[in-house]
This record gives sequence, C-alpha cells and structure tokens, in this order.
Amino acid sequence: MGTGTVCWAGPCIRPPCAYASSSSNPQDPNETASTFLSQTVNGSHQFKISGYSMSKGLGIGKYIASDTFEVGGHSWAIYFYPDGKNPEDNAAYVSLFVALASEGTGVRALFELTLMDQSGKERHKVHSHFERALEGGPYTLKYRGSMWGYKRFFKRTALDTSDYVKDDSLLVRCSVGVVRSRTEGPELYSVAVPQSNIGQHFGQLLESGKAADVRFEVDGEIISAHRLVLATRSPVFRAQLFGPMKDRNTDCIKVEDMEAPVFKALLHFMYWDSLPDMEELTGTNAKWASTLMGQHLLVAADRYAMERLRLLCEANLCEDVAINTVATTLALAEQHHCFQLKAVCLKFIALPENLRAVMQTDGFEYLKVSCPALLTELLEYVAKVREHSLAACLGPSEDLDSGAAAGRRVKPRI
Repeated sequence: MGTGTVCWAGPCIRPPCAYASSSSNPQDPNETASTFLSQTVNGSHQFKISGYSMSKGLGIGKYIASDTFEVGGHSWAIYFYPDGKNPEDNAAYVSLFVALASEGTGVRALFELTLMDQSGKERHKVHSHFERALEGGPYTLKYRGSMWGYKRFFKRTALDTSDYVKDDSLLVRCSVGVVRSRTEGPELYSVAVPQSNIGQHFGQLLESGKAADVRFEVDGEIISAHRLVLATRSPVFRAQLFGPMKDRNTDCIKVEDMEAPVFKALLHFMYWDSLPDMEELTGTNAKWASTLMGQHLLVAADRYAMERLRLLCEANLCEDVAINTVATTLALAEQHHCFQLKAVCLKFIALPENLRAVMQTDGFEYLKVSCPALLTELLEYVAKVREHSLAACLGPSEDLDSGAAAGRRVKPRI
C-alpha cells in the first residue's frame, strides 16, 4: 500500500484590501501561506495460525498473539480469540483485533483486518478503514494495549466449514496506516546543490600528471601516478608503496605480465571511479576487443584486490558472452572465482546451437589445457539442456510408459 496524503485548509479571515492586493499582485511579500499535511505510513503483517482446531476451548477472553511488527515508528500485534472476547456471545464467534504493542499516546491510525480465503477464489473477509470515507476520521489509540477490531468477526460454526480454513490453519493479514501530520510554511531559500564531482577532479589530476610521485614501467612505457591515491584505493599498492615489504625502488616500479592499456584502464578506475571508454582505449569498436580488454581488466582488478572493479568487469562480461570469446571468459571465471560469470558461460556453451562452434575456437583449446576439470561440468550442463529439450518435445501430457498393453516401458530415443 502506498503513502496517502490529505491536506486540510482552514478558513482564512482577511480584510477586503488583502483580497484585492492578492489578486493584483500574487507575489506580495506581505502575504504568506502554510499547509497542514497528513500522511499515512503504511505496513502490513501476515499471521498464520496452524492447528486451529487445537485452539478451540482455550477459553473466552483468551487469545493467540502474533509476533510484533513495526509500522510508523510503533509496534503492533494481532490478537485472535478462538472462543471470542465477549462473554455474552458464549463462544459463538471468533474475535480479531490489532493492538498497539509499544508505548504511545494518541496514536492515530487506519486499519484493515483480512481473513484470507485459502481456496484460491479470493473471497477474503475484509474489514477496512482504507479506501473509504471515515466520518469520525482515523482511529485513535490512547495508550499501549489499546485495540481496534471486532468481537464478532466471524461465526465459529460457519468458519469451521469455510474456505478460510485449509490444512487446519487460518491466515490473517493486518494492514496499518499510521497518520503523520505536519504544517509546512513557505520556503525561505532555494539552493541548487550540484552532484559531487570529486571523481572528475581526481581524474584531471591523473591526466595532468601534476605532483605525481611514482612511476611505473609497463610493457616498455612509463606511466606516472600518485602514491596516496593508489594506496587509498588498493591494499596491494598500499603494501607495495608504504608497507614493511615495500619495493626498494619505488621511483620506478616495473609491472610484469600486464599491457600498458590495461594498466591505464586500471588507473582510470582508481581515479575516476568509473570504467574507461573501451572503444577509445582499444582504438576499435569491435565487440571482441572490448571483451578482451574486460578480461584483462578483471585479472588486474583481482591482482590488486579491487573488488568493486572486479564485479563491474564480471557484470560486463556476463552481458558480452559470444562464440569466439566465451571459452577464455569461462577459464578466467574459474581461475578468479567469478561464479555468476561461470554459470552464464556454461549455459551459453551448452546450448545446441553454440556448442559445436565454441569447440572449434582457439579459446576452447586453451580451456581444455588450463581448466580440464571444467569439461566435466560442461558435459553435465549439456546433458541438462538435452533433458530439457526432450521434455519440451514430449510435452507435459505425454507418458514415456506408453506401452501399457504390452506391459513394458518404452525407452525414448534421444
């Protein structure tokens, strides 16, 4: 249920000259206005009563209570009386109430108590304040323990044979809308606060090279950066630059097994907190090139313990699965513990229309050598896909045991 808003405007007594001034100049600084707003903070709770028949005979005025639940800053609870709350009814009715279970005075709220139809016909028994006009306004609970509900909610004899009982259980749903009120006056200011651009400032620092105090040699290229930024973003760089086992030559650190564009992409993320434009970085708009860069960047993110970057790369690779790159992506997913990416790749390869084409790629040969155990998992996925395809062909109503007259099972051909 959403948040409802009700506005009340009281009568305003002003001299005739004020009305004339308002009509001729609606922005008269001597004229002000305010609005009284009432909103409901809504929530609901479902209470299942199992073993309903065992609750009979509990006694008039004895109840079964739900766990407390929070709505609008207050605690609430559902109270169900299997033998009724009113002694005068001689246990002929069940009673149902919602109670304020926390300290509070003058708590105003709307309520809805629903006995759920469990037959699927959706003929629920509903008593509700919501979506109807209330002459007396919302109900006010004066103190902790105050209740709203019905002593004669449902006749017991009718309830026992109704669709509201299923497997000896009842299902009750309670909705509460706590009324919150406030008065709003005119805004005295309107200041537009721009979005944070700290990433842009750090990015410009990287691009300018100003105050750079560390250099990296990557694939024969020298790349400058700032120690404090790197150490703040990566625990691996922190240990390398400031830890007890830091590199002796921190003026120019050689980075092995990484290409310069990949290291630049890594630095871009560390300063800008966003991925670079892969097409601009690779110099081509080919899909495979962006995927290849994403693969290398995932390895770099794992190497420098940058978890958010690793997850971003994993998410992007999940969207870019293709025949010519999926095998190498699967190998990386296995080596760097990217479980969702691994599942996406396995399902993609196992599809009948993809399997043969993937097996003919160089990446599949790399997969067989680097991660041979994955081939077993791939075979299991292939088997599952074939089983599902067979089930879809047979349809839900066909029976594999069709040779009933012959008294034998007919094995389908796969």
